[in-house]
Amino acid sequence: MAAELTTSQLSQKHRATLAQALEVIRTRAYWSPHPEHPKAYGENGSLSAAEGLAAFQALHGTRFALDQPGTDGWTGAEVSPYGPELGVEYPHADLDVLLPAMRAGMGAWREAGPETRALVCLEILSRISARTHEFAHAVMHTSGQAFMMAFQAGGPHAQDRGLEAVAYAYGEQIRTPEAAEWSKPQGKRDPLNLSKSFTAVPRGIALLIGCNTFPTWNGYPGLFASLATGNPVLVKPHPRAVLPLALTVKVAREVLTEAGFDPNLVALAVERPGEGIAKTLATRPEIRIIDYTGSTSFGDWLETNARQAQVYTEKAGVNTVVIDSTDDYKGMLSNLAFSLSLYSGQMCTTPQNLLIPRDGIMTDAGAKTYDEVVSDLAASVAALLGDDARANALLGALVNPDVKARLEAAAGMGEVALPSREITNPDFPGAVVRTPVMVKLDGAKPDAEAAYMSECFGPVSFAVAVDSTEDGLELLRRTIREKGAMTVGAYTTSQITEAAIEEVCLEESAQLSLNLTGGVYVNQTAAFSDFHGSGGNPAANAALCDAAFVANRFRVVEVRRQA
Repeated sequence: MAAELTTSQLSQKHRATLAQALEVIRTRAYWSPHPEHPKAYGENGSLSAAEGLAAFQALHGTRFALDQPGTDGWTGAEVSPYGPELGVEYPHADLDVLLPAMRAGMGAWREAGPETRALVCLEILSRISARTHEFAHAVMHTSGQAFMMAFQAGGPHAQDRGLEAVAYAYGEQIRTPEAAEWSKPQGKRDPLNLSKSFTAVPRGIALLIGCNTFPTWNGYPGLFASLATGNPVLVKPHPRAVLPLALTVKVAREVLTEAGFDPNLVALAVERPGEGIAKTLATRPEIRIIDYTGSTSFGDWLETNARQAQVYTEKAGVNTVVIDSTDDYKGMLSNLAFSLSLYSGQMCTTPQNLLIPRDGIMTDAGAKTYDEVVSDLAASVAALLGDDARANALLGALVNPDVKARLEAAAGMGEVALPSREITNPDFPGAVVRTPVMVKLDGAKPDAEAAYMSECFGPVSFAVAVDSTEDGLELLRRTIREKGAMTVGAYTTSQITEAAIEEVCLEESAQLSLNLTGGVYVNQTAAFSDFHGSGGNPAANAALCDAAFVANRFRVVEVRRQA
């Protein structure tokens, strides 16, 4: 297969970016090669806003051809959470044909070595970046994210996470040298001499099981970690969010072809309505790695039943904020209001339980009772979302009917401190847009525990009255240990309390954000610096991204030769 992209060209274009990525994951400093602002696109081969929208609209009602082996039909039934049907049909794969074809290119991809693989992955990301406006609309109309969030989280932030995974994968693979000369002295006799070679060998086909809410942000780390370590990747999107990952697969196949590799190293598996191929795929012997984001029940099933594969899961948790005291009451309320509202709470990092001492807290605005804290926070959310245009820009749309059902059911779980209201989106009348609901619960009452000790994914929060901050910390510990948490937040002016909160999170392995009152929120993480999840509590068995996330996707095979 003749290469149009040479290793030299790829190195000239991307080697500096790879080096910078390796440096920032060491220093944990801020950095991103992917612009966050929509106006940064439109030159140097990237699509402008108008071109990206036109490219997205041109896909409606078409067949998304990929020229994959084993295509035995077409399928697709995506309906935007904003109302319109996308009408895109995707190739349906005969797995008995597609999976052997994916294995065929593994040898050449393995022999290419870690650096070439990393550079090819960076070229894929570069081309995706140039089409960020197109991807943003695809993410928006499959996840329900508002456009700006879809643009940033589905575009540059997802691309950063992909690049981060490539950098970690490259760093782990080159930790062992490719060759070594070994000599063991034997006293008066001649030394024992061996020549040794070490090759990073992929495990086999990786399966990416995509999610509905963040198809690219949650999908790219596993996809690029596996591909960079030599494994073919079969992408199985969520049936409601196929398009963003289908576009990704198409770009990857184009780049692999141009670089002289088998395009079937990346392929797409879209299921027919009700087919449910994830379980079938996950237990096939060809599948050796699985990346999954979604419900706890299916994540647990994968960990139990996909015994032949290395399984990486991000499941569900009950994210908690402990409110002990604050020296910026207004800033705390504003920060929490935004965190509770962003994308209608449909983030795995959104706070759910707010633990507040029933005797109240001390603030720079004086002592505040439990009722006052809850009332003031409810008022802050209501003020933030009081303007419908701003509310639509923050909330997006509810991603599916299950979220709406949970929202409506939550109002019956306790005293409603903040009722949800319906908002009309003038651009998309079919969108289901709801403001968050906040419910007051007494942490001492057993009947309340069923609510606050279960994840209620969506725009739902519980203001849980606890006897004291100490009791709140015990509840925090139990919640993380039993249910898991992707994030923990806390507000305190006491160094002793801060140390106690930190100790709980260190012991239970949960990521902690303290006293956030500005423009950084507990439900946001930055690639190259922040770890998303820890892999140390039930919410996830892996972190995005660390060395453990990439190192077991390959093994090192040694060949010894007599020198």
